[in-house]
Amino acid sequence: MNLQSIATRSSGGDNSLVLNWSYLLFFTIFHAIALSAPWFFSWQALGVTLFLHWLCGGIGICLGYHRLLSHRSFEVPQWLEYAIAICGALALQGGPIFWVGGHRQHHAHTEDVEKDPYSAKRGFWWSHFLWLIYPKPEAFEREYYGKYASDLLRQPFYRWLDRYFLLLQVPLAVLLYIFGGWSFVIYGIFLRSVLLWHCTWFVNSATHTWGYRTFAAKDNARNLWWVALSTYGEGWHNNHHAHPRSAQSGWHWWEMDLTWHTIQFIERLGLAKKVRRIPVNQKN
Repeated sequence: MNLQSIATRSSGGDNSLVLNWSYLLFFTIFHAIALSAPWFFSWQALGVTLFLHWLCGGIGICLGYHRLLSHRSFEVPQWLEYAIAICGALALQGGPIFWVGGHRQHHAHTEDVEKDPYSAKRGFWWSHFLWLIYPKPEAFEREYYGKYASDLLRQPFYRWLDRYFLLLQVPLAVLLYIFGGWSFVIYGIFLRSVLLWHCTWFVNSATHTWGYRTFAAKDNARNLWWVALSTYGEGWHNNHHAHPRSAQSGWHWWEMDLTWHTIQFIERLGLAKKVRRIPVNQKN
């Protein structure tokens, strides 16, 4: 079964889907190089992977792109916001306007097969990655997704970052090569990116498929522990969809939410303001 047949079946029989070969080639090359990692293994390289996974994913995507920029769950000084956004851009998940615009579409039209860019009702594989290689205009053309991120679109810095985020990998790769050769580059760029992609994609796919529900929301978002562990707390997806403006996704003591603890730490330093918390009448 080829990609076209999988995508068509996942999207409910939409034969208008067009495969973007450039995107497919990009993801294929990264996965292929990441698979070479065992031949370049070192404990230091593995440490680089874990550190950059946290910096780009935990800080850049989960705390930055998601809770800070997409939902405005808290505020930080502009210099810190921009620094966090750069970490998000380094994650290779698109520029901030693209990411935020797509995520706000997801919340505005959750699981709508036409308006949600990665609707789980189109199938597991569609919401996991097929939406990336069969791009729809509303998800990939700034004319469309920019309408959902107009606050970022007005700022020259975010317009620049949205256009040139890919180039940030070059200085990072140079630094990694200087300090650890090709081993650091393969682990710090390729393996790290692939692992982080799938961790993030599982929030779109797995947490709309498996897990438990604390809140009776209209969508099928669920809480899934193993996704939460790999995404610094984003896997408590039913909690998040029930209260998307809250900076906290883990509600019970056993729902580990490292991103929330990081926000609390920044708040104690006096750098995070107007932190949105769980409504008091929802705590249990």
